[in-house]
Amino acid sequence: MQDTDRTTGTSPRVGVWLVGARGSVATTVVAGTAAIAADLAPATGCVTESPVFRDASLPALADLVFGGHDIVGVPLPARAGHLADAGVLPARVVAAVRPALEAADREIRDGSPHQGEPQYTTARRLAADIADFRARHGLEQVVVVNVSSTEALPEPDPAFLDLADLDKALATSTTLLPPSSLYAYAAFHAGCAYVNFTPSAGAALPALEELARLRGVPHAGRDGKTGETLVKSALAPMFAQRALRVRSWSGTNLLGGGDGATLADPAAARSKTESKQRALEETVGHAVEGQVHIDNVPEMGEWKTAWDHISFEGFLGVRMSLQFTWQGCDSALAAPLVLDLVRFAALALRRGEGGALPALGFFFKDPVASTEHNLTLQHAHLTAWAATPARAPLPEAAR
Repeated sequence: MQDTDRTTGTSPRVGVWLVGARGSVATTVVAGTAAIAADLAPATGCVTESPVFRDASLPALADLVFGGHDIVGVPLPARAGHLADAGVLPARVVAAVRPALEAADREIRDGSPHQGEPQYTTARRLAADIADFRARHGLEQVVVVNVSSTEALPEPDPAFLDLADLDKALATSTTLLPPSSLYAYAAFHAGCAYVNFTPSAGAALPALEELARLRGVPHAGRDGKTGETLVKSALAPMFAQRALRVRSWSGTNLLGGGDGATLADPAAARSKTESKQRALEETVGHAVEGQVHIDNVPEMGEWKTAWDHISFEGFLGVRMSLQFTWQGCDSALAAPLVLDLVRFAALALRRGEGGALPALGFFFKDPVASTEHNLTLQHAHLTAWAATPARAPLPEAAR
């Protein structure tokens, strides 16, 4: 049974604008939220439901209103049916929450770029969709969450370093920013928090950090820590704390579904494999041999398997090894974390915090504004931040 204060719908409502709103993660988020709010299922996996965050003044799950952008037309109820067939969502839950799925689907707008449209104009159009969503539902605030397909990282450009230069470049360019960064630009102009749950660039550009601070809105990312890297962030500190030298750490990830197809592109996979390796080396404090492989196995559908082999050195140079296998459903692992991030980002908005939120690094493989990857230390930072009293009222731009 859930804490009734969190699901009664008595506090101001918060909008959740999902980029990739008809994907597996987004569908699981919408269906799961409705199921929890209706007391059809427990909030297993939601960190924000832990007792340590009980007094953090987080928005209630029942007070979340969903909308978003996508470029595909499969309705959410149909998408949920596919996930039920794949064993991701219980069929009884999908049937019970169909009205919530239909309501969210009515709030999804076409995110396709218009032929020849400058990105500055595109961003304003996307921001207008979000602002209209906020106004029609009388929402206190909106959190934009990128759960779309992973992109290749953009090539460096001088316009990424300064907001004025970026504005000028976007006025004529149709391709400068990757979609994840264009949505961050639109979200900040709409006065919204932005969460990048993918390895894509998102708000991780100096000009966008400048815009977030100028508008007084927070952002967090990158790349949600749902599986193999979650285990790494718990195991790697063990070796460092016990003074055992990690010599090599190699992993193979097998996955299907949309992520598997997307990450079959080496350019799209590069950001994910790099973030996985960087997190490991920053934790143990030295370079480590080994590679991370991501293989697309369409037959696996929504499920993924990761196998890791670790070679380490102990007293007097004795060589030893450890292996582990992680199997799980990525959408079911990601959905509760998305809800956690929405609630924490809404808290930051309410406090008037602007710019990157390093305290939310607990949820990410490649956290912005932080090089800490030790899961225990990240959790301690998160709990301390959540308990911090509000420092300022919500900025007018984010209301």
